Amino acid sequence: MQAQHQSSGDPKAITSHDQGAQSARHLMAIRIVGTALFDYQVSKSPDARIRLECLATMAHHLGALSENETAVVAQLLAKPISVGASV
Repeated sequence: MQAQHQSSGDPKAITSHDQGAQSARHLMAIRIVGTALFDYQVSKSPDARIRLECLATMAHHLGALSENETAVVAQLLAKPISVGASV
């Protein structure tokens, strides 16, 4: 008895190793820059601002952040720091 295997002409979804690595790099960059962004928004400290600027710049230069994602960080950094809310 012989097993029969059906062959399909349907195209198969194939993700190359490079696409998977690029996607993983992008997600990791979003995670790291997002955490720095959150820290900056909470603490409003100069150190947190510098960390966010450096991480966003580095991720952008490495191609892990898009122009739009980098612009979002730049817009946030362009706003003046308001430490306390007036009542």
